Amino acid sequence: MMSLTLLTTARTGLVQFLIKVTRMNSWSLLQPDASPLVQNTQIRTRYDHMMWRDLKRRKLSAEYFPIRMRLNAIRKNTILPKELQEIADKEIAALPRESCPTRIHNRCVITSRPRAVKRPWRLARMVFRHHADYNFLSGVTRSSW
Repeated sequence: MMSLTLLTTARTGLVQFLIKVTRMNSWSLLQPDASPLVQNTQIRTRYDHMMWRDLKRRKLSAEYFPIRMRLNAIRKNTILPKELQEIADKEIAALPRESCPTRIHNRCVITSRPRAVKRPWRLARMVFRHHADYNFLSGVTRSSW
């Protein structure tokens, strides 16, 4: 019995490449025994609660960043009077706790793994290596010497 796999991917370029290589029309994306590369491509459609929390923290941090930076500058300035510094300190305390940039914890955007995340790509080390091996990351090559 032949297994049929629907080729789905977030990269439209990969689908167009497969269409050109196999010379099939765009309506026949249903092919028997698709390559393991396409089968192993993971697409996030549902995020767990930790990813939603991280997303909320990132949005709030970006929204309150200008206010927080100005208040911190006033609070840490030793030339200004103490009363003004205390007012700025109280206003910072009144801001939402989730808006603090130090509360953002980098997570992998594919697997939601919180550890060993490569910051420029926001990918965990295993996902990064897998994507680098199959040329999904532009300009990344395995080192050899």
